[in-house]
Amino acid sequence: MPEPTKKADETEAENAPASEQNKPQEGENVPAKVWSVGDAPPEEGEKPDNSQKSVLFIEKPKSGSISVGQNITFVAKVEAQDLLRKPTVKWFKGKWMDLASKAGKHLQLKETFERQTKIYTFEMHIIKAKENYGGNYRCEVTYKDKVDSCSFDLEVHETSSAPSIDIRSAFKRSGEGQEDAGELDFSGLLKRREVKQEPEEPDIDVWELLKNANPNDYEKIAFQYGITDLRGMLKRLKRTRREEKKSAAFAKILDPAYQVDKGGRVRFVVELADPTVELKWYKNGQEIRPSGKYIFEHKGNERILFINNCSLTDDARYHVTAGDEKCSTELFVREPPVMVTKGLEDTNGYIGDKVELSVEVSEDDANVKWFKNGVELPLDSKSRYKVKIEGKKHTLIINEATKGDNATYSVMTTGGQSAAKLKVDLRPLKIMHPLEDQTVRLGKELSLKCEISENVEGKWYKNGQLLQPSDRIKIYHKGRIHRLIIDSSLVDDDGEYMFVPEAYNVNIPCKVHIIDPPKIHLDGLGDNNTVTVVAGTKLRLEIPISGEPTPKVMWSRGDKWLMDSASRIRAENYPDNSCLVIDSAERDDSGIYRIMLKNEAGEDTAHINIKVVDIPDPPEAPNVVDVGEDWCIMVWEPPVYDGGSPILGYYIERKKKQSSRWMRLNFDLIKETTFEPKKMIEGVAYEVRVFAVNAIGTSKPSMPSKPFVPLAVTSPPTCLAVDSVTDTTVTMKWRPPDQIGAAGLDGYVIEYCFEGTEEWIVANPDLTDKTKFTITGLPTGAKIFVRVKAVNAAGASDPRLHPQPILVKEVIEPPKIRLPRHLKQTYVRRVGEAVNLVIPFQGRPRPKVSWKKNGAHVDKNQINIRNSENDTIIFIRKAERIHSGKYDMKVKVDNLVDKATIDIQIVDRPGPPQVVKIADVWGENAALEWTPPKDDGNANITGYTIQKADKKSMEWFTVIEHYHRTSATITELVIGNEYYFRIFSENMCGLSQDATMTNESAVIAKDGKVYKNPVYEEFNFTEPPMFTQPLINTYAVSGYNATLNCSVRGNPKPKITWMKNKIIITNDPRYRMFGNQGVCTLEIRKPSPYDGGTYTCKAVNSLGEAEVECKLEVKVIYHGVISPGQPIFLAGQKQLHSKDF
Repeated sequence: MPEPTKKADETEAENAPASEQNKPQEGENVPAKVWSVGDAPPEEGEKPDNSQKSVLFIEKPKSGSISVGQNITFVAKVEAQDLLRKPTVKWFKGKWMDLASKAGKHLQLKETFERQTKIYTFEMHIIKAKENYGGNYRCEVTYKDKVDSCSFDLEVHETSSAPSIDIRSAFKRSGEGQEDAGELDFSGLLKRREVKQEPEEPDIDVWELLKNANPNDYEKIAFQYGITDLRGMLKRLKRTRREEKKSAAFAKILDPAYQVDKGGRVRFVVELADPTVELKWYKNGQEIRPSGKYIFEHKGNERILFINNCSLTDDARYHVTAGDEKCSTELFVREPPVMVTKGLEDTNGYIGDKVELSVEVSEDDANVKWFKNGVELPLDSKSRYKVKIEGKKHTLIINEATKGDNATYSVMTTGGQSAAKLKVDLRPLKIMHPLEDQTVRLGKELSLKCEISENVEGKWYKNGQLLQPSDRIKIYHKGRIHRLIIDSSLVDDDGEYMFVPEAYNVNIPCKVHIIDPPKIHLDGLGDNNTVTVVAGTKLRLEIPISGEPTPKVMWSRGDKWLMDSASRIRAENYPDNSCLVIDSAERDDSGIYRIMLKNEAGEDTAHINIKVVDIPDPPEAPNVVDVGEDWCIMVWEPPVYDGGSPILGYYIERKKKQSSRWMRLNFDLIKETTFEPKKMIEGVAYEVRVFAVNAIGTSKPSMPSKPFVPLAVTSPPTCLAVDSVTDTTVTMKWRPPDQIGAAGLDGYVIEYCFEGTEEWIVANPDLTDKTKFTITGLPTGAKIFVRVKAVNAAGASDPRLHPQPILVKEVIEPPKIRLPRHLKQTYVRRVGEAVNLVIPFQGRPRPKVSWKKNGAHVDKNQINIRNSENDTIIFIRKAERIHSGKYDMKVKVDNLVDKATIDIQIVDRPGPPQVVKIADVWGENAALEWTPPKDDGNANITGYTIQKADKKSMEWFTVIEHYHRTSATITELVIGNEYYFRIFSENMCGLSQDATMTNESAVIAKDGKVYKNPVYEEFNFTEPPMFTQPLINTYAVSGYNATLNCSVRGNPKPKITWMKNKIIITNDPRYRMFGNQGVCTLEIRKPSPYDGGTYTCKAVNSLGEAEVECKLEVKVIYHGVISPGQPIFLAGQKQLHSKDF
């Protein structure tokens, strides 16, 4: 009986959850009964339901069955309603093979998203399925910490013409990233080595290894022998490892598994316990009918099934039924290896030729794979590699071989491999037509052409740099001819060109020379080719030039060529321009300069006018023609040289003569040559200067003007009035001007004219500095007009004219004493102070003044008296008490008299009290009595100051000050001490210089008399209520708290009641009443106009009652106007609140 073996392309028949449940964990010992051989496969209805509720899937992929070469699509859907991003989906074959790396022409993965339904759809397309694509697949979706997985099966049925491969080679992986990625091939067995006869290895039965191995070693065995569908193999192995159970129908059941080579014959044998029982054979659940392939034999109780010419389609699960019982087995068909009978040979070829590599194998139409440097070659219709199969001979054809085809090519079959090297070389190259040197005018077309013996690509170089095609550069290749065309040649196109054929170490050179006549480009210059330069600056005039080859440049000025390169005026030449350089341009550098270009293609000449401009010369020193109080007028002449540019205006500066700091007076240019500076300080010496300005800049300053001082005449004198008039004189008086100015006041000029004339006569030839002047020599009875002018260094002021004509005739005015107010009372001064009294009077003609003291004439040796025309002064340098008294003043004009009396009192400090004695001593007290001082200092005694001294220390301490009586009681004396007392007198001048002390001392005895408190009658403090501060009429603003205050006294304490309009206020939250120390307050919270009225405060006690009242008006603000009464708001008006203020 054939022994069991493994199968590579077996599909899984059970769900993934069941297989996962039976999967052994790492380090876990699986009981033997789980993998026991001989157990009957579970019935369909007996399969445990291990499916779990889907977490993410709303539609899972479903298992499918197709034939070899057909297509199938598996679909999985995920709802994205609660997902923030796209979930991650992976497709697996078996346990770990990630199909994302196998995507290719046979496997495609696709995903879409439907926005309306918010569903992700993931599809796996298998195209032109092969037999080894069958097996278990798994789809896994992941979103954050959620994972959902679903397993499904694919069953691929073999067709009659489908080739088969060995079971172990079917589970190899193809190279990633190739066109056939996703196929399960056997390319991994390829090695770069020559075909050689290898010793036959013992046939290893993987099924036997798996059955006898520890479950922890399954993955290790699968990796060692190239098994990818381990899960499917374990499921089939599980079916074969059932423990044999005793059966009533079968005396001997089928072996767990059978193995046979492709094309061989297999024999299934069972032995029945009852030969009469009907027996049926099944393949994958389908009943087997007798045929040339399937042969049934009966030998006694044995029932035999022969399967002839086994193919890969016979690799399946078989079972036989006898009555209600059955037994099953697995058949594994192994394909014989294909051997390489004639290997590849090393081959040489030329580029562009057709190259063939041939190999022969042991089988016709065998599956052969070609490799280049270990990488499988693509053999589809688009590939340049073609394979021709002639029976057992396989030929690789490479059309138009290239250098890149140099490699090691190998071929692999299921039973062997072979490799060989291919070398592709170049054919020898011949230059049929080389490049030619060319000379081309600038702007013309440049065309280069060469021809070589081979049709190969090439590259063009210019001066060693690779040329790339562009709009101007065209590169053509047709057959063996190569052309380079450059439109509108440029100067940069001059150089060495070279064509290098690709893959050949050969270059074809030539030289190209571009020529162009010289030309001077003066487009950037102004009219008449004039260039203006500022004096003192550097001129660097760049003149663009062109010409090929680079022309020779020559500069000249007049007949002189500029050849010296170190000169201040020189020429610097560059390939694309010529530069005229003038260092620190001067006025003499102005003129015509000539530039000349010359090369082999021609010459060119141009003239350039250089104009040097400068700032103007400074103007002459300005002249100050007039000055005023704070201004002056200055004039000047334009500068002699304007710098070659018109004068645009002038700047003015001034400074104080003693200062060095100049101040700009104008920021806008002045066009005229006169200016009036203002806002100067009167009396300060100034200087001014001028700057001239043109387009180039500002000149140096002119010389300063001569110093000048702004001065102004004074304002007219004020208060011009007639002081006195006689028959021949008029005396005028006035006051100084209100504004004198910095020039000061030199004096006054008095002028007069007679009424009816216009001739003014100067009364004083010399200036007078007094504000009073007498005009003499006037005719009696004439009328004159008088005016006065103030004169200073700036001249005479406007005159002050007396408004009325003055009659020259004396007028009698009664005397009048104007006694000052402070002299109408007693004038008191201390001894030693000065007395200076001024008593004004009036009268015409001049009055006579006389003084008397206490009725007798004043002694002028003690008192100084001075009399004038309008006042008298009494002066005592050092007052004495004898100067006290009544002073009589008499003013007499003819028979008219006016009198006044002044009482002067000179005071001094008083003398001490006359006698001080101790009237009584008791307890801690002593009673003193004294008599007033004999000398009161000519002032009333205002008080006394009493001091005490302990007899032991005789240190005096003040006990009482400013005491008015002549007796006092001294208390709080220390018992046991003996005291002396002294008293000072006090008047308005202070304390007396000396004090009077008691002759005797007061002894405070320890055991003295018992002091009896005097008996006083009890005083009655009760009184009826009386308001000491009444209520006051008040205005309040609506919305602001208002308070009403008054004060009351009374004993017993009166009860306070508040009333509004004679109605008692009680329990109203808008009012708050409180009192403190007799002060009664009523607070009205945020009053309105309705709170206005008469408020009354009433105080009542047992002795009587009293009340006060006031009026309160509440005002409302109407847009800023306070009005009393009830508010009336107009349409659109906004009522104001406290927060609006």
